[in-house]
Amino acid sequence: MRKQILSVALAASASLGLVTTAVTTASAAPSAKSHATRVCATPSSPTVAACHALKLIDDTGQAVSPSGRAITPRAISGKTPADIQSAYRLSGLSAGGRTVAIVDAYGYAKAEQDLAVYRSQWGLPACTTANGCLKVVNQTGGTSLPRYDNGWAQEQALDLDAVSAACPDCKILLVQASSASLTNLGTAVNTAAKQPGVVAISNSYGGGDLADSSYGSYYNHPGIAVTASTGDNGYQGGSFPASSHYVTAIGGTSLFAASNTRGWTESVWSGAGSGCTTLNAAPTGQTSTMTSCSGRAIADVSAVADPNTGLAVYAPSTKTTSGWAQYGGTSLSSPIVASVYALSGNTAGYANTLPYANPAGLFDVTSGSNGTCASWCTAKSGWDGPTGLGTPNGTSAF
Repeated sequence: MRKQILSVALAASASLGLVTTAVTTASAAPSAKSHATRVCATPSSPTVAACHALKLIDDTGQAVSPSGRAITPRAISGKTPADIQSAYRLSGLSAGGRTVAIVDAYGYAKAEQDLAVYRSQWGLPACTTANGCLKVVNQTGGTSLPRYDNGWAQEQALDLDAVSAACPDCKILLVQASSASLTNLGTAVNTAAKQPGVVAISNSYGGGDLADSSYGSYYNHPGIAVTASTGDNGYQGGSFPASSHYVTAIGGTSLFAASNTRGWTESVWSGAGSGCTTLNAAPTGQTSTMTSCSGRAIADVSAVADPNTGLAVYAPSTKTTSGWAQYGGTSLSSPIVASVYALSGNTAGYANTLPYANPAGLFDVTSGSNGTCASWCTAKSGWDGPTGLGTPNGTSAF
Protein backbone atom coordinates (compact mmCIF):
# COMPACT_ATOMS: atom_id res chain seq x y z
CA MET A 1 0.00 0.00 0.00
CA ARG A 2 1.21 3.48 -0.76
CA LYS A 3 1.67 5.91 2.06
CA GLN A 4 -0.43 9.00 1.56
CA ILE A 5 1.76 12.11 1.74
CA LEU A 6 -0.80 14.81 2.10
CA SER A 7 -2.25 16.69 4.97
CA VAL A 8 -5.36 18.38 3.66
CA ALA A 9 -8.43 20.26 4.71
CA LEU A 10 -11.34 20.64 2.31
CA ALA A 11 -13.82 23.46 2.88
CA ALA A 12 -17.10 23.34 0.99
CA SER A 13 -19.22 26.22 -0.27
CA ALA A 14 -22.85 25.50 -1.07
CA SER A 15 -23.42 28.97 -2.43
CA LEU A 16 -20.71 28.69 -5.06
CA GLY A 17 -21.24 25.00 -5.74
CA LEU A 18 -17.44 24.58 -5.58
CA VAL A 19 -15.04 22.95 -3.17
CA THR A 20 -11.45 24.18 -2.98
CA THR A 21 -8.33 23.46 -0.99
CA ALA A 22 -4.60 24.00 -1.01
CA VAL A 23 -2.63 20.78 -1.26
CA THR A 24 0.86 20.55 0.20
CA THR A 25 3.32 17.70 0.22
CA ALA A 26 5.10 16.41 3.30
CA SER A 27 8.51 16.94 1.66
CA ALA A 28 10.42 20.15 1.16
CA ALA A 29 9.43 20.28 -2.50
CA PRO A 30 7.53 23.35 -3.68
CA SER A 31 3.83 23.04 -2.99
CA ALA A 32 1.40 22.61 -5.84
CA LYS A 33 -2.10 24.00 -5.60
CA SER A 34 -5.05 21.90 -6.59
CA HIS A 35 -8.71 21.90 -5.86
CA ALA A 36 -11.70 19.66 -6.17
CA THR A 37 -14.35 20.81 -8.59
CA ARG A 38 -17.90 19.61 -8.99
CA VAL A 39 -18.52 17.77 -12.23
CA CYS A 40 -22.30 18.37 -12.26
CA ALA A 41 -24.11 21.68 -12.38
CA THR A 42 -25.88 22.90 -9.25
CA PRO A 43 -29.63 22.85 -10.01
CA SER A 44 -31.92 25.73 -9.13
CA SER A 45 -34.85 23.52 -8.11
CA PRO A 46 -34.97 21.30 -4.99
CA THR A 47 -36.71 18.62 -7.08
CA VAL A 48 -33.76 18.36 -9.48
CA ALA A 49 -30.67 16.55 -8.25
CA ALA A 50 -26.99 17.33 -8.50
CA CYS A 51 -24.48 14.50 -8.60
CA HIS A 52 -21.97 14.51 -5.74
CA ALA A 53 -18.78 13.67 -7.64
CA LEU A 54 -15.73 15.87 -7.16
CA LYS A 55 -12.66 15.79 -9.43
CA LEU A 56 -9.21 16.87 -8.29
CA ILE A 57 -7.68 19.36 -10.76
CA ASP A 58 -4.87 21.89 -10.87
CA ASP A 59 -5.08 25.62 -11.55
CA THR A 60 -5.14 24.99 -15.29
CA GLY A 61 -8.02 22.55 -15.06
CA GLN A 62 -5.90 19.44 -15.54
CA ALA A 63 -6.33 16.31 -13.43
CA VAL A 64 -3.63 16.12 -10.77
CA SER A 65 -2.09 13.59 -8.44
CA PRO A 66 -1.69 14.19 -4.70
CA SER A 67 1.94 15.16 -5.33
CA GLY A 68 0.80 17.95 -7.61
CA ARG A 69 1.92 16.29 -10.84
CA ALA A 70 -0.36 15.89 -13.81
CA ILE A 71 -1.87 12.40 -13.97
CA THR A 72 -0.81 10.15 -16.82
CA PRO A 73 -1.58 6.46 -17.32
CA ARG A 74 1.94 5.75 -16.04
CA ALA A 75 1.49 7.80 -12.87
CA ILE A 76 -1.98 6.88 -11.65
CA SER A 77 -2.72 8.25 -8.22
CA GLY A 78 -5.60 7.84 -5.83
CA LYS A 79 -6.89 4.78 -4.03
CA THR A 80 -6.78 1.44 -5.82
CA PRO A 81 -9.09 -1.56 -5.43
CA ALA A 82 -6.48 -3.14 -3.15
CA ASP A 83 -6.55 -0.02 -0.96
CA ILE A 84 -10.34 0.04 -0.66
CA GLN A 85 -10.54 -3.67 0.10
CA SER A 86 -7.74 -3.41 2.67
CA ALA A 87 -9.15 -0.32 4.40
CA TYR A 88 -12.62 -1.83 4.84
CA ARG A 89 -11.60 -5.48 5.36
CA LEU A 90 -13.23 -6.69 2.14
CA SER A 91 -10.34 -8.64 0.64
CA GLY A 92 -11.24 -12.16 -0.43
CA LEU A 93 -14.99 -11.70 -0.01
CA SER A 94 -17.45 -12.72 -2.73
CA ALA A 95 -20.84 -11.36 -3.77
CA GLY A 96 -21.93 -14.75 -5.04
CA GLY A 97 -23.46 -13.41 -8.24
CA ARG A 98 -25.39 -10.58 -6.58
CA THR A 99 -25.90 -7.28 -8.43
CA VAL A 100 -25.28 -3.67 -7.40
CA ALA A 101 -27.43 -1.21 -9.34
CA ILE A 102 -26.20 2.31 -10.02
CA VAL A 103 -28.76 5.02 -10.77
CA ASP A 104 -27.60 8.20 -12.50
CA ALA A 105 -28.87 10.72 -15.02
CA TYR A 106 -28.20 11.01 -18.75
CA GLY A 107 -26.27 8.80 -21.14
CA TYR A 108 -22.68 7.53 -21.18
CA ALA A 109 -22.13 5.42 -24.28
CA LYS A 110 -18.51 4.62 -23.40
CA ALA A 111 -19.37 3.19 -19.98
CA GLU A 112 -18.44 -0.38 -20.88
CA GLN A 113 -15.30 0.66 -22.76
CA ASP A 114 -13.98 2.87 -19.94
CA LEU A 115 -14.84 0.31 -17.28
CA ALA A 116 -12.79 -2.25 -19.19
CA VAL A 117 -9.72 0.03 -19.01
CA TYR A 118 -10.17 0.50 -15.26
CA ARG A 119 -10.57 -3.17 -14.48
CA SER A 120 -7.71 -4.20 -16.74
CA GLN A 121 -5.39 -1.69 -15.06
CA TRP A 122 -5.91 -3.29 -11.65
CA GLY A 123 -6.15 -6.91 -12.78
CA LEU A 124 -9.86 -7.27 -12.03
CA PRO A 125 -11.97 -9.82 -13.92
CA ALA A 126 -13.67 -8.51 -17.05
CA CYS A 127 -17.16 -7.07 -16.51
CA THR A 128 -18.92 -6.79 -19.84
CA THR A 129 -22.38 -6.96 -21.33
CA ALA A 130 -21.28 -10.07 -23.23
CA ASN A 131 -20.34 -12.05 -20.12
CA GLY A 132 -23.44 -10.90 -18.23
CA CYS A 133 -21.59 -8.91 -15.58
CA LEU A 134 -22.65 -5.47 -16.87
CA LYS A 135 -26.06 -4.29 -18.01
CA VAL A 136 -26.95 -0.74 -19.07
CA VAL A 137 -30.57 0.37 -19.46
CA ASN A 138 -32.65 3.54 -19.50
CA GLN A 139 -35.02 4.56 -16.72
CA THR A 140 -37.77 2.23 -17.89
CA GLY A 141 -35.47 -0.71 -18.58
CA GLY A 142 -35.09 -0.19 -22.33
CA THR A 143 -31.96 0.00 -24.45
CA SER A 144 -32.54 3.42 -26.02
CA LEU A 145 -30.22 5.48 -23.82
CA PRO A 146 -30.49 9.19 -22.94
CA ARG A 147 -28.43 12.03 -24.37
CA TYR A 148 -24.88 12.50 -23.14
CA ASP A 149 -23.95 14.82 -20.28
CA ASN A 150 -20.23 15.05 -19.49
CA GLY A 151 -20.59 15.72 -15.76
CA TRP A 152 -23.02 12.90 -15.15
CA ALA A 153 -20.91 10.60 -17.34
CA GLN A 154 -17.96 11.26 -15.01
CA GLU A 155 -20.27 10.46 -12.09
CA GLN A 156 -21.18 7.16 -13.72
CA ALA A 157 -17.52 6.31 -14.28
CA LEU A 158 -16.79 6.98 -10.61
CA ASP A 159 -19.71 4.78 -9.55
CA LEU A 160 -18.75 1.91 -11.84
CA ASP A 161 -15.12 2.01 -10.72
CA ALA A 162 -16.05 2.30 -7.02
CA VAL A 163 -18.25 -0.82 -7.17
CA SER A 164 -15.49 -2.62 -9.06
CA ALA A 165 -12.93 -1.60 -6.43
CA ALA A 166 -14.97 -2.69 -3.42
CA CYS A 167 -16.55 -5.79 -4.97
CA PRO A 168 -14.73 -7.10 -8.05
CA ASP A 169 -17.14 -10.00 -8.54
CA CYS A 170 -20.33 -7.98 -8.15
CA LYS A 171 -22.50 -7.78 -11.22
CA ILE A 172 -23.37 -4.19 -12.12
CA LEU A 173 -26.61 -2.71 -13.46
CA LEU A 174 -26.33 0.89 -14.68
CA VAL A 175 -29.70 2.65 -15.01
CA GLN A 176 -29.59 5.99 -16.82
CA ALA A 177 -32.46 8.38 -16.12
CA SER A 178 -33.61 10.74 -18.87
CA SER A 179 -32.81 13.78 -16.74
CA ALA A 180 -31.72 14.74 -13.24
CA SER A 181 -35.26 15.36 -12.00
CA LEU A 182 -36.07 13.34 -8.91
CA THR A 183 -39.11 11.99 -10.74
CA ASN A 184 -36.96 10.50 -13.49
CA LEU A 185 -34.25 9.35 -11.12
CA GLY A 186 -36.90 7.80 -8.89
CA THR A 187 -38.41 6.01 -11.88
CA ALA A 188 -34.92 4.62 -12.58
CA VAL A 189 -34.68 3.37 -8.98
CA ASN A 190 -37.98 1.55 -9.36
CA THR A 191 -36.71 -0.02 -12.56
CA ALA A 192 -33.48 -1.12 -10.84
CA ALA A 193 -35.46 -2.71 -8.01
CA LYS A 194 -37.35 -4.90 -10.49
CA GLN A 195 -34.25 -6.37 -12.14
CA PRO A 196 -33.26 -9.95 -11.19
CA GLY A 197 -30.38 -10.28 -8.76
CA VAL A 198 -30.29 -6.66 -7.59
CA VAL A 199 -29.61 -6.49 -3.84
CA ALA A 200 -28.33 -2.92 -3.57
CA ILE A 201 -29.02 0.36 -5.38
CA SER A 202 -26.57 3.26 -5.12
CA ASN A 203 -27.72 6.86 -5.58
CA SER A 204 -24.85 9.36 -5.68
CA TYR A 205 -26.96 12.51 -5.98
CA GLY A 206 -29.26 14.74 -3.99
CA GLY A 207 -31.83 17.49 -4.15
CA GLY A 208 -33.50 19.65 -1.52
CA ASP A 209 -35.00 18.67 1.82
CA LEU A 210 -38.08 16.79 0.62
CA ALA A 211 -40.73 14.61 2.23
CA ASP A 212 -41.20 10.88 1.78
CA SER A 213 -44.88 11.61 1.28
CA SER A 214 -43.94 13.14 -2.09
CA TYR A 215 -40.95 11.10 -3.31
CA GLY A 216 -40.35 8.32 -0.80
CA SER A 217 -42.19 5.62 -2.75
CA TYR A 218 -39.37 5.59 -5.29
CA TYR A 219 -36.89 4.51 -2.60
CA ASN A 220 -39.12 2.20 -0.56
CA HIS A 221 -37.82 -1.25 -1.50
CA PRO A 222 -37.57 -3.59 1.49
CA GLY A 223 -35.20 -6.44 0.79
CA ILE A 224 -32.89 -4.19 -1.23
CA ALA A 225 -30.24 -1.92 0.31
CA VAL A 226 -30.84 1.55 -1.14
CA THR A 227 -27.90 3.87 -0.41
CA ALA A 228 -27.76 7.63 -0.98
CA SER A 229 -24.97 10.19 -0.70
CA THR A 230 -25.41 12.88 1.97
CA GLY A 231 -23.78 15.59 -0.17
CA ASP A 232 -20.56 17.57 -0.34
CA ASN A 233 -21.48 20.85 1.38
CA GLY A 234 -20.77 19.93 4.98
CA TYR A 235 -23.48 20.54 7.58
CA GLN A 236 -26.51 21.45 5.49
CA GLY A 237 -29.65 19.98 7.04
CA GLY A 238 -31.67 17.53 4.97
CA SER A 239 -30.91 16.41 1.43
CA PHE A 240 -33.16 13.98 -0.43
CA PRO A 241 -32.99 11.02 -0.99
CA ALA A 242 -30.39 10.69 1.82
CA SER A 243 -32.97 12.12 4.21
CA SER A 244 -35.56 9.49 3.27
CA HIS A 245 -36.70 7.06 5.95
CA TYR A 246 -36.11 4.20 3.52
CA VAL A 247 -32.44 4.61 2.52
CA THR A 248 -29.03 4.22 4.11
CA ALA A 249 -27.55 7.73 4.16
CA ILE A 250 -23.83 7.61 3.38
CA GLY A 251 -21.47 10.27 4.74
CA GLY A 252 -17.77 10.74 4.07
CA THR A 253 -14.29 10.48 5.52
CA SER A 254 -10.67 11.24 4.71
CA LEU A 255 -8.74 7.96 4.49
CA PHE A 256 -4.97 7.69 5.02
CA ALA A 257 -2.54 4.80 5.27
CA ALA A 258 -1.19 4.46 8.81
CA SER A 259 1.26 2.39 10.83
CA ASN A 260 -1.40 0.94 13.14
CA THR A 261 -3.06 -2.45 13.44
CA ARG A 262 -5.67 -1.61 10.84
CA GLY A 263 -3.15 -0.05 8.47
CA TRP A 264 -5.43 2.94 7.88
CA THR A 265 -6.85 5.92 9.74
CA GLU A 266 -9.97 7.97 9.04
CA SER A 267 -11.36 11.32 10.10
CA VAL A 268 -14.38 13.38 9.08
CA TRP A 269 -14.12 14.79 5.58
CA SER A 270 -15.01 18.46 5.98
CA GLY A 271 -17.32 18.35 2.96
CA ALA A 272 -19.43 15.40 4.15
CA GLY A 273 -23.12 16.30 4.26
CA SER A 274 -24.98 16.01 7.56
CA GLY A 275 -28.04 17.38 9.26
CA CYS A 276 -31.53 16.83 10.59
CA THR A 277 -34.89 16.95 8.88
CA THR A 278 -38.30 16.87 10.54
CA LEU A 279 -40.01 15.99 7.25
CA ASN A 280 -39.23 12.27 7.52
CA ALA A 281 -39.10 9.68 10.29
CA ALA A 282 -35.83 8.20 11.49
CA PRO A 283 -35.03 4.59 10.57
CA THR A 284 -35.48 1.97 13.26
CA GLY A 285 -32.51 2.06 15.61
CA GLN A 286 -31.79 5.75 15.14
CA THR A 287 -33.19 7.59 18.18
CA SER A 288 -33.54 11.24 19.11
CA THR A 289 -31.40 10.55 22.18
CA MET A 290 -28.64 9.42 19.84
CA THR A 291 -28.95 12.22 17.27
CA SER A 292 -30.63 15.18 19.04
CA CYS A 293 -33.00 15.21 16.05
CA SER A 294 -36.75 14.79 16.37
CA GLY A 295 -36.91 13.45 12.81
CA ARG A 296 -34.46 11.79 10.48
CA ALA A 297 -30.74 12.63 10.91
CA ILE A 298 -27.97 11.96 8.39
CA ALA A 299 -25.60 10.13 8.01
CA ASP A 300 -26.11 6.47 8.95
CA VAL A 301 -22.67 5.15 7.97
CA SER A 302 -19.82 6.43 5.81
CA ALA A 303 -16.74 5.63 3.71
CA VAL A 304 -13.96 7.56 2.03
CA ALA A 305 -15.18 10.67 0.20
CA ASP A 306 -12.41 13.27 0.48
CA PRO A 307 -11.22 13.85 -3.12
CA ASN A 308 -7.69 14.43 -1.81
CA THR A 309 -7.72 10.82 -0.56
CA GLY A 310 -10.10 9.65 -3.27
CA LEU A 311 -10.21 6.95 -5.91
CA ALA A 312 -8.20 6.71 -9.12
CA VAL A 313 -10.89 6.62 -11.83
CA TYR A 314 -10.83 6.18 -15.59
CA ALA A 315 -13.45 8.65 -16.75
CA PRO A 316 -14.51 10.70 -19.77
CA SER A 317 -12.90 14.07 -20.32
CA THR A 318 -15.17 14.69 -23.29
CA LYS A 319 -17.76 12.61 -25.12
CA THR A 320 -15.02 10.91 -27.14
CA THR A 321 -11.93 10.99 -24.90
CA SER A 322 -11.21 9.51 -21.47
CA GLY A 323 -8.33 9.47 -19.01
CA TRP A 324 -7.22 8.91 -15.43
CA ALA A 325 -8.13 11.34 -12.67
CA GLN A 326 -8.73 11.32 -8.93
CA TYR A 327 -12.33 11.61 -7.73
CA GLY A 328 -14.15 11.84 -4.44
CA GLY A 329 -17.25 13.33 -2.88
CA THR A 330 -19.96 11.29 -1.20
CA SER A 331 -20.56 9.96 -4.70
CA LEU A 332 -17.62 7.69 -3.89
CA SER A 333 -18.82 6.53 -0.48
CA SER A 334 -22.33 5.53 -1.58
CA PRO A 335 -21.35 2.85 -4.14
CA ILE A 336 -18.68 1.52 -1.76
CA VAL A 337 -21.26 0.90 0.96
CA ALA A 338 -23.78 -0.48 -1.56
CA SER A 339 -21.09 -2.98 -2.52
CA VAL A 340 -20.55 -3.94 1.11
CA TYR A 341 -24.26 -4.72 1.38
CA ALA A 342 -23.95 -6.92 -1.72
CA LEU A 343 -20.98 -8.72 -0.20
CA SER A 344 -22.90 -9.30 3.03
CA GLY A 345 -25.81 -10.97 1.26
CA ASN A 346 -28.06 -9.67 4.03
CA THR A 347 -30.57 -7.06 2.90
CA ALA A 348 -33.79 -8.43 4.35
CA GLY A 349 -36.30 -5.83 5.50
CA TYR A 350 -35.05 -2.25 5.58
CA ALA A 351 -31.28 -2.49 5.25
CA ASN A 352 -30.67 0.91 6.84
CA THR A 353 -31.60 -0.59 10.23
CA LEU A 354 -28.81 -3.20 10.12
CA PRO A 355 -25.86 -0.99 11.14
CA TYR A 356 -27.82 0.31 14.14
CA ALA A 357 -28.25 -3.27 15.32
CA ASN A 358 -24.59 -4.14 14.69
CA PRO A 359 -22.42 -1.05 15.36
CA ALA A 360 -19.51 -3.18 16.60
CA GLY A 361 -18.95 -4.21 12.98
CA LEU A 362 -17.89 -0.68 12.05
CA PHE A 363 -14.77 1.45 12.42
CA ASP A 364 -15.88 4.33 14.65
CA VAL A 365 -14.62 7.68 13.32
CA THR A 366 -13.91 9.99 16.27
CA SER A 367 -12.02 12.99 14.89
CA GLY A 368 -12.79 15.92 12.59
CA SER A 369 -15.80 18.07 11.78
CA ASN A 370 -17.73 19.48 8.84
CA GLY A 371 -19.01 22.72 10.35
CA THR A 372 -19.95 24.46 13.57
CA CYS A 373 -23.00 23.02 15.28
CA ALA A 374 -23.96 20.39 17.82
CA SER A 375 -23.68 16.62 17.27
CA TRP A 376 -24.55 16.99 13.60
CA CYS A 377 -21.10 18.42 12.78
CA THR A 378 -18.36 16.91 14.94
CA ALA A 379 -17.09 13.35 15.18
CA LYS A 380 -17.38 11.55 18.50
CA SER A 381 -17.64 8.01 19.85
CA GLY A 382 -20.79 6.37 18.52
CA TRP A 383 -23.11 8.19 16.13
CA ASP A 384 -22.29 11.59 14.70
CA GLY A 385 -23.64 13.52 11.75
CA PRO A 386 -20.77 13.49 9.23
CA THR A 387 -19.91 9.79 9.56
CA GLY A 388 -22.95 8.21 11.19
CA LEU A 389 -22.02 5.09 13.12
CA GLY A 390 -18.71 4.67 11.26
CA THR A 391 -17.22 2.91 8.26
CA PRO A 392 -17.27 -0.77 7.18
CA ASN A 393 -15.10 -3.24 9.07
CA GLY A 394 -15.88 -6.18 6.86
CA THR A 395 -19.57 -6.98 6.37
CA SER A 396 -20.80 -7.88 9.86
CA ALA A 397 -22.60 -4.55 10.38
CA PHE A 398 -24.52 -5.04 7.14
